[in-house]
Amino acid sequence: MNSGLTELQDRGLEVDMNPPKRLRTADSGAEAPAGGQEELEGSAVDVSIVMPVYNASCWLDECLQSIIQQDFTGTMELSVFDDASTDDSRKVVEGWRDRLEARGISMVISGHNSAHPRGVGYAKNKAIYQSCGRYLCFQDADDIMLPQRVCVQYEASLLHPNSLIGCRVQRVPEGSTERYTRWINTITQDQLITQVYTSHGPTVIMPTWFCSRNWFLKVGPFDEGGKGVPEDLLFFYQSLRKGGGVARVDQCLLVYRYHEKATTHSVTEETIWNQRVAFLQERVLSQWERFTIWNAGKQGRKLYRCLSPTNQKKVKAFCDVDENKIQKGFYTYEDSKERPKPKIPILHYKDASGPFIICVKLDMTGGVLEENLNSLQLKEGTDYYHFN
Repeated sequence: MNSGLTELQDRGLEVDMNPPKRLRTADSGAEAPAGGQEELEGSAVDVSIVMPVYNASCWLDECLQSIIQQDFTGTMELSVFDDASTDDSRKVVEGWRDRLEARGISMVISGHNSAHPRGVGYAKNKAIYQSCGRYLCFQDADDIMLPQRVCVQYEASLLHPNSLIGCRVQRVPEGSTERYTRWINTITQDQLITQVYTSHGPTVIMPTWFCSRNWFLKVGPFDEGGKGVPEDLLFFYQSLRKGGGVARVDQCLLVYRYHEKATTHSVTEETIWNQRVAFLQERVLSQWERFTIWNAGKQGRKLYRCLSPTNQKKVKAFCDVDENKIQKGFYTYEDSKERPKPKIPILHYKDASGPFIICVKLDMTGGVLEENLNSLQLKEGTDYYHFN
């Protein structure tokens, strides 16, 4: 077992070696709970690779070849749902059926031909409901699995049956989204929980997810709102609400492709911002009586304005390193209906007291932010959270 999994084992979590099976109904692809009807012998496989497809024909050969090359010795199936592709994606996938089956990987494929795609959340749900694996391995059609992926994440999921399991990635083209990729690969196990409020989104990224079917059914389904909906972030937050864990195998198991057609580009920054603010208020600020916003500039002020009136009253100060902002003495909330309008002090960070919400981007100050935080001997997740 690799070093990443050894670390997971050391946490001593219960291992679910034989979760209950789920059944598929032949007509609709919807699931029925085991025990609700006579269970078909051998209906479940160990792992379903879940792959929504939309106009991905130029990447599918590499993607499907990487699935065939998995070194997992258990049973696998590939479940594909084609979300109204206008290219020959479905034909390409069908062309791999014989090769997949020769490798022992069964395949189920369906889709629709309506005028408009219904979105990633819809396609993922359909691909899951027509599958029968005890565990789900999420695969984007434009990415490439490394040969060990299914085996390593399956073993990790046995140790974490109620968790979303991720992994490290190799980003292509090399150098694209450099800061984001570094964050994906280097945040610590503790930060997988403490940094869920940052603009980067889920701390284990959706293209690397692996989880038990039972956990998906407890948390899901994915939001089917379509284009512009951050279905991965919504599911991730709901998993945390349900008490789910987050773990990353510290091994590169996926080649993660960057290109302009990726669906992530359709999600607006404002939509992500609103979801993050709501989750921050729910999970952190509701537990704090008073706090300081670290950044008296644009991002800090925006966060303040987006808070509920109750949480706005909890803000005791802004803090900063910019002397020009500090010399102003306070920030006046001009849009407030209160009279007099709220005036929030602006302090040097050394004069401020925690806990803090940090509204300064990580990995953007040449280490200055990190040094300042370290100088105050603060603990992430207790004394401060990043919101950037």
